[in-house]
Amino acid sequence: MNITSSLRQIRQRLQPVSDTPALDGQVLLAHILEVPRAWVLAHPEAELSIEAEGRLQAALIRLESGEPLPYVLGHWEFYGLDFSLSPDVLIPRPETELLVEQALNWLKAHPLRRGAADIGSGSGCIAVTTAVHVPDLHMLGTDISLAALKIARRNAVNHNVAERIDFLVSDLLPPVAARFDLICANLPYIPNEKLKSLKVYRSEPSLALAGGTDGLDLIRRLLVSAPSRLAPGGLLLLEIEASQGEAACRLAGQALPGAEVRLFQDLAGRDRLVQVELQAGE
Repeated sequence: MNITSSLRQIRQRLQPVSDTPALDGQVLLAHILEVPRAWVLAHPEAELSIEAEGRLQAALIRLESGEPLPYVLGHWEFYGLDFSLSPDVLIPRPETELLVEQALNWLKAHPLRRGAADIGSGSGCIAVTTAVHVPDLHMLGTDISLAALKIARRNAVNHNVAERIDFLVSDLLPPVAARFDLICANLPYIPNEKLKSLKVYRSEPSLALAGGTDGLDLIRRLLVSAPSRLAPGGLLLLEIEASQGEAACRLAGQALPGAEVRLFQDLAGRDRLVQVELQAGE
């Protein structure tokens, strides 16, 4: 098969399971051929080797079974960086880049604030990306899943920031006395019943998705400990589900009275991020 016929076959086979079968086909074929996607588009008559055809067919079987493309590829892009993945971690989403942008903006404006924590690290995309862009930042990344943290550590090594990120198995914040200038958290926030109706429920780890009856269980628990763990003048960033903006802001205001609480929307205009900033004397 050449590239044109391969892309046609991929598109036809992925049509029932993907909203973007043509794009997925280009990305998959580029991965298999170990070339940029632009090369695939520029060489429609190039022939696939027998080995490449075999790898393509094996990948298509996995995709047709419902396995997400990033898991089949074993990596995915986030904030312009490439991250290793496995089914033990959530696939990084573009909407989470909003949290990273706010964290980087705040760190740039506060050059003496260089102690941060990423709670619920998963693949490590938040911790690693932030550390890559702030060379003197030191971070703690926690997750309840040891398997997830192994992926996070691999990503930290791949991006040369492993010396500045300590990963620790912990249920939210660890029981240490340290205070953090910045706490980032992309915790499981999908209401349990809603999650069961979503496609992601069957393809990504529920441990990283299920947030309790209203989706706010873990956020509530983190907010209980935040007052004693966030440094005076520090910043807390919470990614939320689109329907939780008002409730999450109210909970943050109750847990940290006197703090400035702001709600940000993602590129689709949906509530996505709660920012809580303490006053310097708090």
